[in-house]
Amino acid sequence: MILNFFNQFMSPTLLGIPLIMLAMLFPSALFPKPTKHWLNNRLSTLQAWFLMMFTKQLFLPINTPGHKWALISATLMMFLMTLNLLGLLPYTFTPTAQLSMNMALAVPMWLSTVLLGLRNQPTTSLAHLLPEGTPTALIPPLIIIETISLFIRPLALGVRLTANLTAGHLLIQLIATAAFVLITTMPAVALFTTAVLLLLTLLEVAVALIQAYVFILLLSLYLQENT
Repeated sequence: MILNFFNQFMSPTLLGIPLIMLAMLFPSALFPKPTKHWLNNRLSTLQAWFLMMFTKQLFLPINTPGHKWALISATLMMFLMTLNLLGLLPYTFTPTAQLSMNMALAVPMWLSTVLLGLRNQPTTSLAHLLPEGTPTALIPPLIIIETISLFIRPLALGVRLTANLTAGHLLIQLIATAAFVLITTMPAVALFTTAVLLLLTLLEVAVALIQAYVFILLLSLYLQENT
C-alpha cells in the first residue's frame, strides 16, 4: 500500500455528499452570540474587545469611506482564522488548504476594491498604472507590467494562503510518520522527532493566525489605494 500524503487535502464525502459546506459552517457555531444584557460574559467581552482592537488598527490609515468594509473584513478574518486553526486538529479537513476556495474569497474582494476605486476616483485609480515622470518610451511596457501586477494580486492572495497551509500540514504529517516508524527501532530519535513535531505544531498555530491576518491586511491595502 502506497501512502499518499495529499489524501488529507481531499474533500471528505459521506454517502457521496461533500462535507466541505459543513466544515465551512462549523466555525459559526463556535462564537458566542452577544446577549441583550448590558454586561456580557467573559468570552463575549473578550471577543468584542479583540474585534474592536483589530478593526481599529486595520482601518486607522484608511479613509472614512473605506470604514464601511470593517464588518466584512473582521468577519472574513475570524472565518479564515477559525478554519485554519480547526484544520490543525486530528482527523479534520481544512477548507482553506483548497486553492479553489481561497480564490473564491480573494477574487471577489479584490475586484470589489478595484471597481470601488474606478467608480469613486477613476483618475487616481488609473494613475497607479503609470508612475509620474515616466519617459515616453517606457510608457507602453510600464502600463502592461502594472496591469499584469494588478491582475496577479488575487492570485497571490489565494496561492499564499494555500501554499503556507499545505506546506505546514505536509511537514507535520511527514514528521509524525517518521516518529511513528522510528519508535520501535530508534526510540531516542523518535523522541527527538516528537519534540520537533510539538514545536512545529506551535509554529503552525502561529502561521494559521498570521496568514489569516495577512490576507485581510493585503485586502485593506488594496482598499486604501482605491478610497
